[in-house]
Amino acid sequence: MTTNIYTAKNKQDNNMDIVKKINELKKERNAVILAHCYQPGDIQDIGDYVGDSLGLCIQAAETNADRIIFCGVRFMAESAKLLNPAKMVLLPDKYAGCPMADMINAEDLRNMKKEHPGSVVVCYVNTTAEVKAESDICCTSSNAIKVIESIPKDKKIIFVPDKHLGQYVMDKSGREMILWPGFCPTHQRITTQNIIEKKEQYPQAKVLVHPEASKPVRDMADFIGSTGQIVDYCRDSETRSFIIATENGIIHQLRKLNNGKTFKMASDISICPNMKKITLQKVLNALENDEHQIHLDNELIEKALIPIDKMMALN
Repeated sequence: MTTNIYTAKNKQDNNMDIVKKINELKKERNAVILAHCYQPGDIQDIGDYVGDSLGLCIQAAETNADRIIFCGVRFMAESAKLLNPAKMVLLPDKYAGCPMADMINAEDLRNMKKEHPGSVVVCYVNTTAEVKAESDICCTSSNAIKVIESIPKDKKIIFVPDKHLGQYVMDKSGREMILWPGFCPTHQRITTQNIIEKKEQYPQAKVLVHPEASKPVRDMADFIGSTGQIVDYCRDSETRSFIIATENGIIHQLRKLNNGKTFKMASDISICPNMKKITLQKVLNALENDEHQIHLDNELIEKALIPIDKMMALN
């Protein structure tokens, strides 16, 4: 027991030293730290901005920093590089990928476009730069409906890669779309049984669900929204108890911003292992050694930036 206490204290002291070094180097190197809501709590705490994919895109586009330390997964860091090709973008763990993004590649999308000529391709931001380069416009979970509503009604729409978000947008917009059968494994693990069990324990709680969850889970929601929209909803709501159906990293922000409110995860296994790969030491290594830079060739940047710019223009 005593050993465990000393070990925990030593770890805490070491983390404080690392955070101090990070803050010093950040100023020296004119760096900004962008952190997604699914990151570990200690990573969120050092972020200059913490948010969802859209918020992070906006911050990446507006930053005056020379270096962007992106605490998220690779497709997010790539998006930051597309928006800031002259800046150095660093991903503290080069293996922090996204299974959903890996479910489609540029060749897959080119073949799909051949099967449906003349279609407008909407790609979720959870895609590689190569897939973005084959797309007409990007979207995030927070602006997907707005993006779809901006497309002329006489146009067919291909939506990649998330079938769950695509189906949600179809239901809300009334537009038919051709969906790629991709999904987020973390959100797929959340089940209706999870919601039922948590509602039995917390009957007064409102159920908040990310649109990457399956339709049966979404149908049980009191509110459906992106991570940023869920954070805003909880902050503004008079409700005191919530069941959260998304990746568990969001709980850190929710508890931080909402004293006196109760938050319970719908599922104890809704954890994205890739989002948990970045550590304080890896952030420090990135700052000290410019580790794991995102490199994209100029032609790819030029093509992949077009759909992102179109999305940003809508905001």
